[in-house]
Amino acid sequence: MTDSDDTEQGSEFMPKFGADGLVTAVVQEAGSGKILMVAHMNADAIAATRDSGMATFWSRSRQAMWCKGETSGNTMMVQEIRVDCDQDALLLIVEPAGPACHTGATSCFYRRLEDGALRKVKS
Repeated sequence: MTDSDDTEQGSEFMPKFGADGLVTAVVQEAGSGKILMVAHMNADAIAATRDSGMATFWSRSRQAMWCKGETSGNTMMVQEIRVDCDQDALLLIVEPAGPACHTGATSCFYRRLEDGALRKVKS
């Protein structure tokens, strides 16, 4: 079995971190399937998420780990962690307690590009 086979077909969890030590994490609501946000995780954030069950990420701007909802109370309980075929992206399926976006929107994807401008998506 080659390294590619191990990554793509094997049962070992071995995320491929980028040069910055991060892997992209897409966050999806368990009930609706709605995409809530995209964030980044390093090995410590993945370990903290697995240990606590609470979505924990790496903030590139603050250069620090943060547990979603630690200040807002809008936490995300992780139901499942999935990995894509080559293990360079994660999908966190969560039960959110409150809005996902710091703006107060349910999802960070509350606008769409329409005729060259951003328009709010009707909920």
